[in-house]
Amino acid sequence: MLAFIPPQIPTSAAKPPSGSEWIHEIKHDGFRTMLLVDKGKARAFTRNGYDWTARYAPVIKACASLACGSALLDGEIVVEDTNGVSDFDSLQLAIRHEPRRLVFYAFDLLHLDGQDLRERELVERRAMLSRIIKPAFAIRYSEQCEGDGAVFFAAAVKHGLEGIVSKRAASRYRSGPSKAWIQTKNVTESEFVLLGLERDTEGRPFAYVGRKGSGGLKYAGMAFMTFGERLYSDLSRKAEGLRCASCAAGLRRPGATWLRPEIRVRVSYLRNGNELRHASVRTILA
Repeated sequence: MLAFIPPQIPTSAAKPPSGSEWIHEIKHDGFRTMLLVDKGKARAFTRNGYDWTARYAPVIKACASLACGSALLDGEIVVEDTNGVSDFDSLQLAIRHEPRRLVFYAFDLLHLDGQDLRERELVERRAMLSRIIKPAFAIRYSEQCEGDGAVFFAAAVKHGLEGIVSKRAASRYRSGPSKAWIQTKNVTESEFVLLGLERDTEGRPFAYVGRKGSGGLKYAGMAFMTFGERLYSDLSRKAEGLRCASCAAGLRRPGATWLRPEIRVRVSYLRNGNELRHASVRTILA
């Protein structure tokens, strides 16, 4: 019986790799999902192995259209806007209230009809994947580009996409972090005001940041501290004298340490979307 397999995770890079040994795909902006079909039933798992089958009912129903008896597909659950661009800001709402809008973009095939395909080359796995996907709104094949990665990435940026993923055409499937898959994200940097500090459940420090606008200071989002524990400790000592009882932008978080808005930071984040996503504090400005 098929079971969940942890996904292969791409390594981030500032620019895509070059060379004919790479293929390139659009990086769909959604939830990484492993879709398992076996003995007439289908299940969907998150990248961490949680069963989200009930949340993706239309996609699960569409699995009946796949030309196979059993399979394990790797892909991304997304919601698209009117231009066909994945819209992460609408995804959670669609899962709860408009599941008919959910689309699964399949980009790899790990098992097919009793065969473990992970030792086969990526291009062979993808060729087999393309053959089992029949026309269905909820399940689609993620197309690839075999040309110049830099040109493909520039086109993705022009169309407001999250970025691209470049993959070695001859690579085998390996769960966990991989340098055979390289993701290049459409990111930008801007200046924000530091509102507060906190740590997540794994002890990683992150910041609450805000923007100054015509209506005053407004909360912009969260950004992880990626510049090392020593610099974070220096920032914490500097922030000690700026502690205050509440957030200057009106945000409420029980575990946060709020600060007077006197420290400016430069934050890197995904260019598309209304809120900060995949954000990290790059520099302390003052």
